[in-house]
Amino acid sequence: MKKKALILLTAMLAIASMPALAQNDMSSEKLRALGKKVVLDRKKGNCVACHVIEDLEAPGTFGPPLIAMSVRYPDKAKLRAQIWDATKRNILTSMPPFGKHMILTEEEIDWVTEYIHSL
Repeated sequence: MKKKALILLTAMLAIASMPALAQNDMSSEKLRALGKKVVLDRKKGNCVACHVIEDLEAPGTFGPPLIAMSVRYPDKAKLRAQIWDATKRNILTSMPPFGKHMILTEEEIDWVTEYIHSL
């Protein structure tokens, strides 16, 4: 019985890691393209509603412009944390906590981080 449980657990862990493995195989360019799609999606990120992003239509002016992001966030993990839950750094922010409120999936947050970091 223990052997069956161990085999089942191993199979479950392998299946759970598949999306992460697939993402690791994707090029940075592909990840950024997926991130840009989420950023522009009105039902998902809709970042341009509040932020200026160079070369995109209808930029918002409420949030800070998303420029020189790799300089502003040399540690990409800090940028991801900001996207996941901006209220951690500023309780009064109007930016939705995309991860905490499950607006975006973890994978989508990774994609958005890649795209925003490239700006």
